[in-house]
Amino acid sequence: MQVRSVRSAPVQRMVYAALAAGLAVSGSVAGHEYHPEGWEPFDAWAYLLTCLVALPLACCRSAPVVALAVSCAAYTGYLALGYQPSLNWWAPMIALVSVAATRAPRVSLASAALTGAVLLYNGVCGRLPAILVLAQGILIPAIALAFGHAMRLITQRNLELRRLSAQLANEQAAHARTAVLGERVRIARELHDVVAHHLSAISVQAGLAAYVFHSDGATARSALSAVADSSREALDELRRLLSMLRVDDVGDEEGDGAPRHAPPGLSRVGELADRLGAADVSVTVRTRGTPRKLALGPDLCAYRVVQEALTNVVKHAAPTSAYVHITYEPDQVTVVVRDDGRAPGDSHGPAVSAPESGYGLIGMRERANLCGGSLSAGPRRDGGYEVRLTLPAGAATPVPDAPDGSET
Repeated sequence: MQVRSVRSAPVQRMVYAALAAGLAVSGSVAGHEYHPEGWEPFDAWAYLLTCLVALPLACCRSAPVVALAVSCAAYTGYLALGYQPSLNWWAPMIALVSVAATRAPRVSLASAALTGAVLLYNGVCGRLPAILVLAQGILIPAIALAFGHAMRLITQRNLELRRLSAQLANEQAAHARTAVLGERVRIARELHDVVAHHLSAISVQAGLAAYVFHSDGATARSALSAVADSSREALDELRRLLSMLRVDDVGDEEGDGAPRHAPPGLSRVGELADRLGAADVSVTVRTRGTPRKLALGPDLCAYRVVQEALTNVVKHAAPTSAYVHITYEPDQVTVVVRDDGRAPGDSHGPAVSAPESGYGLIGMRERANLCGGSLSAGPRRDGGYEVRLTLPAGAATPVPDAPDGSET
């Protein structure tokens, strides 16, 4: 298996070319200036063989084994002609390091054996002691192999780091896409709850106003006032939801300087009940225990469940009476919404047609699950329908001076 460096190819080629040229020039200059006795004079063949020993290093990036073989062959010819042996032996060592850094271990070992044989011949031609010849032929290739192997490990680590970085970037992009999708689903659910509730209330109240417009002006005016209030609140909530999609909002102010609207919670259930009074639904809100401020997610979840349940009461059971019971316990908060159903003989169904159908009930259960709670819904034995939501108390904090067992 070949290992390619993460460094850019042009830079590597320039480095190898400069190294080859430097060794060729330095070897030629040293051979021209230094003539020890007992060796052949440095003539044209010596210059040519010196260049043949060094210049193959320029090809070490693309063909290190070929470069090593040509360099060793040229150096062997250089030694066979009787030239001074101490000038050109660096080039084969550098080529061996390149082979060990980029080629498989078996190829590196074969190249080390070839280089070791050339160095043994170099020691013999240099009339060195036998022990020094053996040390030179064994230790120098071993050191070159170790250095090249270390370079190989560094290159492999860099490649693995690059792969892991790319994988991490892809995972982060996938998480970002998932987060965006989840936010879109959440906003879609919010829009469904807001539009379904307010439009249902507006439709019932507008119909009531049209029905009693000529016979009961006070009731008509009251219904139209409720339509205006519902429309205003719907616009406020839609503005809050759409502001979540803006990327230029910073801090607590919107881009136009208007303050953002806080998301609704259980503290506003009373306002919700008051608005439904004109829709032939009498809503009674009872609170047991010490009211506590829930975390933003569970508080909004509880409000939306109450809103969706009351919206279903308006659509499927009005005129009727509905009850909202909020119970604060030490470890959980329970919200129950029930209605009395239609009068006997009425052909309309209960508040929610069936537990298995309808986006509203599915959305309520998803909200409860996301907040770590549970939701159940179904017809009551004595008529009507009941929705029960249970949420963990979590990080709820007490609301100061809240009355215990208050009733609206």
